[in-house]
Amino acid sequence: MKLGVNSVLFGGHDMATAFKYVKACGYDGIEVSAINSMSEHVVLERWQETAAEARKLADQHDLPILAMEQPSQDPDTMQRGFEAAAVMGCPVINCGPGGKTGDEESFKTSIDALNQLSEMAAQYNVTLCAKAHVGQGVHDTPTSVRLLQAVNHPNFGLDMDPSHIHRADENPVEAIAAVVDRIRHVHIRDCKGRQQGPGDPEMQSNGRGDIDLLGYLRVLHQSGYAGPVDLEIIGAKEYELPLCVMIAAESRGHMQACLQACGAR
Repeated sequence: MKLGVNSVLFGGHDMATAFKYVKACGYDGIEVSAINSMSEHVVLERWQETAAEARKLADQHDLPILAMEQPSQDPDTMQRGFEAAAVMGCPVINCGPGGKTGDEESFKTSIDALNQLSEMAAQYNVTLCAKAHVGQGVHDTPTSVRLLQAVNHPNFGLDMDPSHIHRADENPVEAIAAVVDRIRHVHIRDCKGRQQGPGDPEMQSNGRGDIDLLGYLRVLHQSGYAGPVDLEIIGAKEYELPLCVMIAAESRGHMQACLQACGAR
């Protein structure tokens, strides 16, 4: 497994700062944020400029771009995302599942969109991923299974996020078995409680919440997963840089210890 950080953790700082400190914390790579409301890193409205900058930073810091997060299913936005991914050498784009929990019509609309976007992903040799997300059409393991059955495309996979599965009142460790053969990316963070949001950024740091992340990583390892595991901490846009670095470093230490404990490193 390759450990990375979604640059959204450093959303209040520029992309160069994110690359510098993700590398300093000892991560294997980085996931670049293209979430305009949370960062100004890869900005798809000017993707040529920002994707080229990201590629330059990746080379400068010897920090591979493991993935990009771009939440929209809009075809034009995603087209720019795929073009940016090609420039950056980015193998995975994570987008939102769309829809609304319990709304079958919106679920079907999202399935249609993801099937079309998967065809587009194939043209760029990129893997498109979506994850179960609190409040959206795909929100737990059963709906994740439905998603994977409905979007059975080689360029589509699951982005597995234990914090959303935990908040769906499931055990993330036990949930992996039903979907492990289609997991192509992992977003990871901790969570205290099962409320709708994941909590304050520092409480999303791995090891501070209720999720058995050691057990989670152990099952991933035993199942043969060898892809990206990217820390995704949201809500830190107003945080000063030392706090962002603290969260990244603390979480990396926890993940490294987990991987060593389960024989993955």
